[in-house]
Amino acid sequence: MTNAQGLFHGLGEPQLSVVPAEIKMLAAQSPHPTGTLSVHPEPDARLLEVYARAANPHDAMELRDLYLGRVECELGPESHRPELAERWRRSRVRREVGAEEVLSSRATVRFVKELFNFYFRDDIFGDLRSQTEALLCTGAVDEAYWGLPSTLKDCVRYALDRDWYGYSDSRGRESAREAVAEYETARLPSAGYTADNIALTMGATMAINSLADFILLEVNRGQGTSLCGIPNYPPLVESIGRRGPVQLVPLPCTSSGEIPLRPLIDALRPDTPIVLLQTVANPTGALVREDELELLIRSASPETLIILDECHEWLGDPGVLSPARAAPNVIRVSSLSKNWSAPGLKVGWFVADGAFIDEYYEYASTSFGGPPSFFYTLVEVLARMERWRVTETTELDGTHCGEFEPVYDLQLPNLQRAYDTYRLERESRESSLLHFREACVNGLRVPGITPLPPRYSINMAAAFEGATDSYLLYRQLLKETGAALFPGILLFCLSGAPVRLTTSRRSSDYEVAMPRLQRRGAPELRRV
Repeated sequence: MTNAQGLFHGLGEPQLSVVPAEIKMLAAQSPHPTGTLSVHPEPDARLLEVYARAANPHDAMELRDLYLGRVECELGPESHRPELAERWRRSRVRREVGAEEVLSSRATVRFVKELFNFYFRDDIFGDLRSQTEALLCTGAVDEAYWGLPSTLKDCVRYALDRDWYGYSDSRGRESAREAVAEYETARLPSAGYTADNIALTMGATMAINSLADFILLEVNRGQGTSLCGIPNYPPLVESIGRRGPVQLVPLPCTSSGEIPLRPLIDALRPDTPIVLLQTVANPTGALVREDELELLIRSASPETLIILDECHEWLGDPGVLSPARAAPNVIRVSSLSKNWSAPGLKVGWFVADGAFIDEYYEYASTSFGGPPSFFYTLVEVLARMERWRVTETTELDGTHCGEFEPVYDLQLPNLQRAYDTYRLERESRESSLLHFREACVNGLRVPGITPLPPRYSINMAAAFEGATDSYLLYRQLLKETGAALFPGILLFCLSGAPVRLTTSRRSSDYEVAMPRLQRRGAPELRRV
């Protein structure tokens, strides 16, 4: 039976994030000098040796097994897979290999993706699961601790009570797209987006996969080599690599917290079909410079479609976005996975030129029908309230109620309370996450460990003195500390041994992991 009461009737009290006292104390500490960390993604000698030893350097599975075999060899008595170790021991150097060959090889993209699969399927949630006491490798907010705002949960309940899960427009419900367009215009005022510029999606990974298919099979079919800036997320790069040639373009990150785009600009060609770029790098939390992003967009051919993955662009200074982000050949991708702690909902959107969205409609209709209609109310409310936050609106009036369709039966007092609750919970969540992030950075500022403080996102990178391989380091740290960190190679950090630590896990994980990691980094801190 349908509940006759309007949206947000009976919304409960705000659920505010609580920061434990020890996290606050650690976050407030003056940083100890521990040197500076730079992440350089270009292939190093260790990785080149794997290609040099492969019988077939174009076989991604052989590359994966050789790479893991060396890890098993170097683990010595802690080796878990002797058959892989033996494969490495029996291999020999067969050729000389250069960095450019690795960066342009189709096998490299698939090798890293298969290593990514192995890490999750066979190690973390497979044979090594029993060793894991603190899961610091997820790349996501702990949903149970920093979940969806209460206001958005009420949207889900409201839609469920009304059985709103039928077929819909392949781009998403128009009112939800209008709300997203107005929100994105508030972030980028010169854009003037409308619903015609928005397509709702089943999350960012699915969106970029579908964009790669649509662009490389229909829009720019038969053109040249796509460019992917690295570090990057393997599923996204693989979605492009399986449809056409890809050139990986290393974009280093230093303590400045900025990503230089000159290597990507220099790699552009008139027939480049796609450029894939994360505006905030995973794992470093470094941000692209808007002036260099504008130069990249202006330098590209009008036929080159530039996909901006903006999902990590949060938990930092909002800054001023370049008007070039609204260029006709730019596609901006967002999702609820990171900023709203909802990776399992698989909800997001992308913003693009209206003509591109019109063409994409047929692809979406044929390929997957449309996004999940059940979440349209959630997306609409989220977008409208985020726009009000961006414009620093605090007091609502009848015009704000009028933005919603009459079917919601919204009363102004209920909407005001829902918005107040939303703002309080969002602000509390962001403050809490910043405390946890700063505490993690400070906690790793010990001799033997060099953290790279992120400017954005919930992820950070760190290096351990003496480590030469990120996957080997992950295995060693897991055995010695019970903490599962994320190897940098799984994000196309193809040199050195940077590891990623997710700073948005519950405090009990850090209570277990941090003292052990500190002792691992600084031998003099180890207890006898």
